Amino acid sequence: MSARHYVILVPSTSYAVRGEHVLSQKGIASKLIPVPRTLSSDCGVCIRVDADDLLAARAALDAARVPYDSIHEF
Repeated sequence: MSARHYVILVPSTSYAVRGEHVLSQKGIASKLIPVPRTLSSDCGVCIRVDADDLLAARAALDAARVPYDSIHEF
């Protein structure tokens, strides 16, 4: 498992929950976490994935049409 993670910022909490479900169904480990303050002052949650799983996570979210705003190394 990689020590690095990425956070995927989504437009709403409902998309975060849906995205986590999609990733779980594909066997991709993820976790909902609060959006880091260094990325946004807004309250909310984002999806954290291991760096090794980032490409698969993006592909799964795109295939399920789960929108995301941005992706950041964390």
